[in-house]
Amino acid sequence: MMDDTVSASRRLRPQVILLGLVSLLNDSASEMIYPLLPVFLTTTLGASAFDVGMIEGLAEALASILKYYAGAWSDRLRKRKTMISSGYALAAGSRALIAAAVAWPWVLAARLIDRTGKGIRSAPRDALISDVTPVEQRGRAYGFHRALDHTGAIVGPLMAVALLQGFHLPLRTVFYIAVIPGAIAVILLMTLLTEPDREPVVRSATEARAPLPRPFWGALASIALFSLANSSDAYLLLQARAAGIATSMLPLLWAAHHVIKSLFSTRAGALSDRMNRRTLLVIGWSCYAAIYFAFPFAHSMRSFFVLFVVYAIPFTLTEGAERAWISTLVPADARGRSFGLYYLATGIFVLLGTLLFGMLYDHVSRSAAFFTGAAIAVVAALSLLLRSGDVSPAR
Repeated sequence: MMDDTVSASRRLRPQVILLGLVSLLNDSASEMIYPLLPVFLTTTLGASAFDVGMIEGLAEALASILKYYAGAWSDRLRKRKTMISSGYALAAGSRALIAAAVAWPWVLAARLIDRTGKGIRSAPRDALISDVTPVEQRGRAYGFHRALDHTGAIVGPLMAVALLQGFHLPLRTVFYIAVIPGAIAVILLMTLLTEPDREPVVRSATEARAPLPRPFWGALASIALFSLANSSDAYLLLQARAAGIATSMLPLLWAAHHVIKSLFSTRAGALSDRMNRRTLLVIGWSCYAAIYFAFPFAHSMRSFFVLFVVYAIPFTLTEGAERAWISTLVPADARGRSFGLYYLATGIFVLLGTLLFGMLYDHVSRSAAFFTGAAIAVVAALSLLLRSGDVSPAR
C-alpha cells in the first residue's frame, strides 16, 4: 500500500500530460513549416538572410513582450485555461496565412500572429504546470512537457518529408495541411483541460509593484546573456542549404535534432530536481558554444546531421532546468509574472542576437556570425559560474 501511495504521488498530473500532448500536436503543425520556411522566404518570396532573421526576431520579441503581460494577468485570474486555449487557436490560424503568402511581409504578419498566440499562452501554461505539480517534481514535469513538445518537432518534419517526397505536394499545400494538427490541439484543450480553483489575486498598486527576490533577477540576468547568443535557428538551416544540402533534406536534419530532445528532456529535467542547476546550465551553454564554433566547418550531409543531433544537447540540459529554477525563486502568486519576465528578457535578447547574427552573416562572413555567438555563450557560462548564490533545487 505504501509503494502504491508513493507511486501515485510521483505520477505526472493529468493537466501536465494533456498540455504535453497539446504541445506535441501544435509543434507537429509548426515544424511541418519551420524547416522549410527560410528556403520558402528566400527562394519563393525573395527575402534576404537579414529579412529572415528580422522576421523571426521581431516575432519572438512580440511573443516575449506579450508573455510578460499574459503571465502577470493570469496571476490575477481564477483560471488560466482561456488564455492558453486562445493562444493555441491563434497559432493554428496563422499557418493558413503562410500558405497563402505572395510576399514576405505576409509571412511576417503570419509569424506575428503565431507568436501573439505563443505570447498569450506560454506563461499561463508554465504557471499552471507549477500550480498542479509538487515542488520536488517540477523539473521532471517541465522536462516531460519539453519532451512531448520536441516529439512534435520530430513528427512534423517527417510528415513534411512524406508529403513532399512521397506525395510530391507543393510547399503551399503542405503548409495548409499543417493547420489540422493545431486545430485538433485547440479542441482537446477546450474540452479536456481542468485546473484547480485559485482565488483571484487582488493587489493594491503598491503590492503589484512589489519587487521580486534578488536571486530571481540574478538568474534572469545570466539567462538573458545566453539568449543574446541564442539567435534564430533559421540560420542553421540557411547554413546547411548554402553548403549544398537539398531543401527536401532540411526537415530530416531538424527532426534528428529533436529526437535527442524528445528522448532525454524528461530525464534531464528530473536530474535538475536532484543536483545543482548551475552545473547543468554551465555544461549546456558551453556545449552550445562548441557546437556554434563548429558549424562553419560543416560541408556534408553527414557533418550537418551530427551537428544538428549534438545541437540538441544544450537545450536538453537547460530547458527544463531553467523553468524549474524560475518557479522556485518566486512566491506562488507571482509565478505568472516571473515567467512573463523570463520570456520577455529572453525574447528581447534573442531579437538583438538574431539581428546581430544576420548583419554579420550578410555583411562580414558566416563564420564571423557563428564565432560571435559561440563567444557570447562562453561569457554567459562564465557569468553563471561567477554568480553569488545557489541555483540548486528547491529544498
